[in-house]
Amino acid sequence: MLDPKLIKEKPQVIRDMLKARAVDFDLDALIESDQKRREFIIKTDELRKKKNEIGIQIAQKKKAGEDTTQILNEMVQVSADLTKLETGQEIVENKYSKLALTIPNLIHETVPIGADENANKEIKKWGEIPSFDFKINDHIDISENLDLVDLERAAKVAGARFYYLKNDLVRLNQSLIHYGLDFLAKKEYSLVQPPYMINRESMEGAVIADDFEEVIYKVEDEDLYLIGTSEHAMAAMRAKEILEGKELPLRYAGVSPCFRKEAGAHGRDQKGIFRVHQFDKIEQFVFSRPEDSWKEHEKMLAVAEEFYQNLEIPHRVMLLSSGDMGKVSAKTYDIEAWMAGQNAYREIVSCSNCLDYQARRLKIRFRDKTNEDTQYLHTLNSTLIATTRVLVSIMENFQTKDGHIRIPSVLQSYMGNQKEI
Repeated sequence: MLDPKLIKEKPQVIRDMLKARAVDFDLDALIESDQKRREFIIKTDELRKKKNEIGIQIAQKKKAGEDTTQILNEMVQVSADLTKLETGQEIVENKYSKLALTIPNLIHETVPIGADENANKEIKKWGEIPSFDFKINDHIDISENLDLVDLERAAKVAGARFYYLKNDLVRLNQSLIHYGLDFLAKKEYSLVQPPYMINRESMEGAVIADDFEEVIYKVEDEDLYLIGTSEHAMAAMRAKEILEGKELPLRYAGVSPCFRKEAGAHGRDQKGIFRVHQFDKIEQFVFSRPEDSWKEHEKMLAVAEEFYQNLEIPHRVMLLSSGDMGKVSAKTYDIEAWMAGQNAYREIVSCSNCLDYQARRLKIRFRDKTNEDTQYLHTLNSTLIATTRVLVSIMENFQTKDGHIRIPSVLQSYMGNQKEI
């Protein structure tokens, strides 16, 4: 959520942000409910003070043996008025809270303004797009030919967009995870395996719940959701805490399965393992001092770039436009890997700075000294690897003339020095 002072003092900044994002949001209703909320706070505080003063007067009159009939009647009236005010305040606070929790984050000045991905800006490219002297296949055909994926039996067991990984693709998937964890551990990230379910309060701290409920799975009759990414569980891990400034930045590497509905048609993406309901993922997550968060954002991106350079996967870095990035992020880079079978770059990494947006929702603060006021910190997140998409890129980019798959050099030691599948 945004700083309430900003809503009160600089509403035009928010209007400009909403226009840039092309988001339909009733800012006037938020401003009005904020004003009413503040008025209720003043009035209820005044009545509570008056109620306390009357209570003292009643005690004094009783002690002096004086008649308390009139002042007791006054207490009854004040109590009734206070109850009515508190009821009205609760209604206004609920309206304000609902609106405040759905307004998008501010946008960094470097973000290109545009309605969709067509306004995204290419920042850089790395690696040579592979050329082949034979007819290439996409990952669906490759996995069928080498008996690496079974989609039909998975559909029988769980439905569309599920899969069985088989044989050496299971080992390659685990190799990616092991290498990713070793890679981030050497970068001084603390490894975390979070709960695979999250309650609504925690989820609302990390995302705009009304939007995200369409994406993740709800556990029936439980206040629990299957996680769509470990980012949300890692953000909520320090909820309602005051951190020591000297501890920052805190860098975490979360490893978990992820579960997403992935509703809607996506053409060829409906087949194979590129867009699926379940996948393994390693996520970078950072708690940062506000003045350091943009430096941390670039550092996280550089870590992800290095990882894919080590895997020898050609890729490009895209700066997302105001209309294409998520509502929680102030600035997002995507890394898109080349997929030879699709003859296209496709997203494999999303790297975002959320400023203090999540920290305010989760009430995560820090201070350098115990006698200082607390400040909200900044949170950042970035995919390191979503394994199924990287498996697709490896299968398509590293396919050989004889129908095999060359294993990237950095993964071979994790595969018992195997060089091909």
